[in-house]
Amino acid sequence: MVRGNFFIVFLFTFFCSWAQHPLTSSQKFHKTSGDVLVAVLPTLALGSTFIWDDESNGTLQFTKSFLATSASVYALKLLIDKERPSGESLNSFPSGHTAISFASAAFFQKRYGWKVGVPAYVLAAYVGYSRITSDKHDKWDVLAGALIGTGFSYLFTKKYNKESKVSFSLRTMDRYTTIGVTYRF
Repeated sequence: MVRGNFFIVFLFTFFCSWAQHPLTSSQKFHKTSGDVLVAVLPTLALGSTFIWDDESNGTLQFTKSFLATSASVYALKLLIDKERPSGESLNSFPSGHTAISFASAAFFQKRYGWKVGVPAYVLAAYVGYSRITSDKHDKWDVLAGALIGTGFSYLFTKKYNKESKVSFSLRTMDRYTTIGVTYRF
């Protein structure tokens, strides 16, 4: 019941945040979609610990990596005072959006394996790309954020060894392809 409610709240929040930003240009699209993904990735990472993990270890591991990543990013922003490419402020280095996204992706990969990690890394890389195309960061800001987030997740995350309750399948029959998700209780 709690898991179902969590999923409904997540979908509602996702669509409400998307609807608040009318997409008028490619640059705005990249910025907005990156802003949405930076909330979606850690939400899914934390949510995965309630769905796949039987214990609270995954929750604690993700929380540690998230907090260490956030604290490091904001400390570096205060210490370095690098101007953003757009010139709007002096807190460009490192990219917080990218750091949080890569912390989430690395958590998925280290905890649950590459099948979950690769799509998460693709989304995290897109967040970094969106920060560059929206003139919020340059490539060095994004690279530093990616390294910080990945590093802390690798430091705090342990592999989940229990058999997964969730499985995915892809089947093709005639002209139709189906995607299946199975959850074992």
